[in-house]
Amino acid sequence: VGERLSGYYDERKAIEQTIYFIMNSERYFYQIYPWWYGIELQDLYGMSMDYVAAMLMVRIPDALLQDTRILSIEDMRMEREKRIIKPHFTARTIFGDVPIERGVIAYNV
Repeated sequence: VGERLSGYYDERKAIEQTIYFIMNSERYFYQIYPWWYGIELQDLYGMSMDYVAAMLMVRIPDALLQDTRILSIEDMRMEREKRIIKPHFTARTIFGDVPIERGVIAYNV
């Protein structure tokens, strides 16, 4: 929260920005984005931590692999802290590997 991206980016910085926006945009919610853009998270609120972690293992690659610059998602793991699940993974892209550790998804039990 409080992070802001501004200016123009190309190659690696552009893909980092894309990953950030996909991970922070609810799929099907914003009419400005195509149907395939974003990630489905809304229905996970209120679910058990184990269920959320399992679903994120499927939904994160599904969301990010829609961008053809992202080749694969590797080394995915979920860090659990109280009421937060924090995904960690490496996005293999045409511009090189991009480690991701900042996506935070909270859940309500």
